[in-house]
Amino acid sequence: MRKTESEKVGGVILQYLREMGLETPLNEHRLINAWDTVLGPAVSKYTKDLKIYNQVLFVTVSSAALRNELMMRRTELVARLNAQAGAQVITQIVLR
Repeated sequence: MRKTESEKVGGVILQYLREMGLETPLNEHRLINAWDTVLGPAVSKYTKDLKIYNQVLFVTVSSAALRNELMMRRTELVARLNAQAGAQVITQIVLR
């Protein structure tokens, strides 16, 4: 006997995360972890305190030259980080 209403496990898990309100925190965690992958270890060495509030990523940068470089590439970084996280998590980056 075959079941006709079977669902994929990934879909069921995603639905559960949405119902429990865990999808957004999970995506934010993925994006913060993607920072090292997207920017590499050389840049990660000068950044710390990554936090997300209201779809804005706040990053503390210890190098003024690097901060300027990242400011010029903010739009590109938002797109790359969201792509790596697999969802639209942030809309902008604030560098301190």
